[in-house]
Amino acid sequence: MSRGALVSRRAVLAAGAALVAGGCAGTARSGSRPELVWLTGGITSADQGPAQDIVTRWNALHSTGPQVRVETLPQSADGQRWVLALELGAGLPNFDIFDLDEVWTAEFAQHRWLVDLEDLRPDIEHVSLSGPLQGAEWNGKLWAAPYVADAGILYYRSDLVDRPPTTWDELIDIGRRVGTQNGIAPFVADGAPYEGLVVQYLEYFWDLGGEVLDRDGQSVLFPLDKAEQAAEFMRAAFREGTYAPGFDTMKLEDARRTFQSGEAVFLRSWPYAYQQMNGADKDSQVAGKVGIASLPGFRGNRPVATLGGHNLAVSASSRNISAATEFVRFVATSREVQRRLAQQHSLAPTLAATYDDLAADPMMALLARVLPAAKPRPITTEWATISAEMQRQIFAAYTGTREPKIATEELRSFLVAIVSGG
Repeated sequence: MSRGALVSRRAVLAAGAALVAGGCAGTARSGSRPELVWLTGGITSADQGPAQDIVTRWNALHSTGPQVRVETLPQSADGQRWVLALELGAGLPNFDIFDLDEVWTAEFAQHRWLVDLEDLRPDIEHVSLSGPLQGAEWNGKLWAAPYVADAGILYYRSDLVDRPPTTWDELIDIGRRVGTQNGIAPFVADGAPYEGLVVQYLEYFWDLGGEVLDRDGQSVLFPLDKAEQAAEFMRAAFREGTYAPGFDTMKLEDARRTFQSGEAVFLRSWPYAYQQMNGADKDSQVAGKVGIASLPGFRGNRPVATLGGHNLAVSASSRNISAATEFVRFVATSREVQRRLAQQHSLAPTLAATYDDLAADPMMALLARVLPAAKPRPITTEWATISAEMQRQIFAAYTGTREPKIATEELRSFLVAIVSGG
């Protein structure tokens, strides 16, 4: 294990230990008022802003209780999942509501860590975007309420590039030419071996026509020619300098900081970064010079963006399930809350009407086009295990420690063993 990975793991373990030791006092009392705890994760500490805004509004409307308090999760998705699994698996009532990545829904529901929210379906189903709603369901039931949607998008230096590329070949050509002229990298993204790497690989793989599992998650598809081609594309981009230096160690915020420091022509990221790079982060060197567009595709193919996002779930160990469920309903169905997520925090709302309300906003206009076609990762209770192996094999393939053909063959064999229960 690398020193960086060891430090990261220790940080996650420390965070988990603090929570288990009672760092979150779920359904505690503030004075004489009952209190709910919302455990929320974010890419940066600034991401607590949306949660704090929502809580301020809720608390003002519920002055006699229950009040809601925000507690934080680790920065990375992997760290968030680890802490949540530790707490929920132990059945501890330290929090009531939590952010649930849509790829964890099946796993957490199977473990009976979530409260069944079917009673909320009539209020939520007809007002939410279909993609986030599907990510909150498993086995015919609703286990979470859509909160924030997400989809991969392309950022570009609008002062250096006249129009965004529509193909990956075009991105490479423009990136190299403009990058050479300005002494910066062609393209930056997060290539460290974590969930962000899997997301990127899948976008290449899907764009080439690949599928990991069938619709029900019961059979492995994973065509080896498409899988190898996607890995080869990443390997060539890494070897030939298309990716910015340090790509293989970068996570999401590392990539954002590289781009906003003026060190790259293009960036693949999520909507959250838009406002930060355009001035919300005082250190941004590219404010007013940030263009946004759909991701490119391989020539002749339709581009594919990964659907992401977080939903809100209620812990099965909460001591106040009824109040926690009402809070979830409030967040998922409030037009005011969802508008503020978009306007104040550059986050993609899940309430469909918000996109009509904010049609003049460039990011909302882009997401209105991208989100309906965005593709979710496979729905399976084994996603965490699959993702970990995919991280390992794809990282080895693109960095050159394993041939892409061998890495993708081993990955397919692993998928078959997992799905078959072997």
